[in-house]
Amino acid sequence: MYETERLTLRQWQAADRDRALDLYSRWEVARWLGAEPKPLADAAAAEALIGRFRERSATPPFGCWAVERQDTGVVAGTVLLVPIPDGDGEVEVGWHFHPDSWGKGFATEAARALVAAGFASGLDEIHAVVRPGNDPSTALCRRLGMAERGLTNRYYGTAMEQFTLSRPAG
Repeated sequence: MYETERLTLRQWQAADRDRALDLYSRWEVARWLGAEPKPLADAAAAEALIGRFRERSATPPFGCWAVERQDTGVVAGTVLLVPIPDGDGEVEVGWHFHPDSWGKGFATEAARALVAAGFASGLDEIHAVVRPGNDPSTALCRRLGMAERGLTNRYYGTAMEQFTLSRPAG
């Protein structure tokens, strides 16, 4: 779907099941996701997750995209651009990466690509919501140039730090 210098953002595939399970069964990843964080338990749960990601990716630029490294073909994680559940039309950018891909700039590179695609599609504003204490994601929001909006309880049934980025003029 999208390519960057080092990454391909594409649909999750059934063949990615084991990597999805390895990624989302880890507490260090799952702890930051959803109202009640819970690691994936088994291959069937990973298959169901991939199915949900594929459904949400039917209308680009919106979706939950697998982030594949071009040099190795390994899925480094997920990047998403989706309407925020329980939101009022707001769209969020987000990322979930395997610990073996942390600290390499992949999340920033993938998120920048989706933000650009979102603005090119006509979005005026893109949000990110981050659990308090998730310092790496907060830092990524700042690298994207997002403005901090403070703590909110509007999304995901829990307190989240909200960030916003407006489409550049011109």
